[in-house]
Amino acid sequence: MKRHRRNQRRQRAQRPLPTIWRVPDRLWQKLKPLLPPEKLAQTVGRPAVPFRTIVNGILYVLRTGCQWKAVPAAFGSGSTCHKRFQEWVALGIFQRLWVAQLRVYEQRRGIAWRWQSVDSKAVPAPLGGAETGPNPTDRGKSGSKRHLLVDGRGAPLAAVTTGANATDMKTNPSVLDGIVVARPQPTVQRPQHLCEDKGYDFPECREQAEARGYIAHIPRKGTDPRSIPASQKRHPARRWVVERTQSWQNAFRKLRVRWEKKTENWDALWQFANALTVFRMTF
Repeated sequence: MKRHRRNQRRQRAQRPLPTIWRVPDRLWQKLKPLLPPEKLAQTVGRPAVPFRTIVNGILYVLRTGCQWKAVPAAFGSGSTCHKRFQEWVALGIFQRLWVAQLRVYEQRRGIAWRWQSVDSKAVPAPLGGAETGPNPTDRGKSGSKRHLLVDGRGAPLAAVTTGANATDMKTNPSVLDGIVVARPQPTVQRPQHLCEDKGYDFPECREQAEARGYIAHIPRKGTDPRSIPASQKRHPARRWVVERTQSWQNAFRKLRVRWEKKTENWDALWQFANALTVFRMTF
């Protein structure tokens, strides 16, 4: 029985996630109650574009990375999509959708709290804006960082935007405290491990993790993991899941380069991508 369950988990982990170009019915059922009331049909004024059509237009922008003005007419005008998008950003719709999907994920699969991972990804931000800064790895050009915390399967739990010049060590507390759902208290029977890379190899990062009940796993700078004998390795590598999630999110081309000056708009696009990622991992 245990072997059968392990095989099921392995097959599920190896199964490629489906690409979503239109909002599926199951996701729309979670999103629709979060949106404000739509304009009723046969009322005075121009007929409104259905909200689901607009959401598909926003998803098109997120997927392709195109400008808002380049949204195909099938989704309404680009200005209409952008106007609705900003209205929904102000209402926090996309973060609420992400939280709703995490709750469904918790019910169906259970959030894998035991092993969590953190990573960051620098992206160009040519237009500047809040939470941008000179990228030391890109000749000082303007950029931002996507700081991400995921569960043991790679489901996004926290997402924080900073300037590209912000160090991972200083951003670590806001990432650990940025989990958007209630995190259970670690216990001896149910410990929670936190995997971070060498960029977090500072006493402060270990203290911050331990203060929050984590068992920190941070490799030392100057060491090569390949040089460690297999007999001394305490557990298999687990930080790769956050790198895989970052790769999944790079498939949303709008997240590869930050063209949004307003941080709240950029964050909302990222939150929408997180909701879609969790949805794909749930079903």
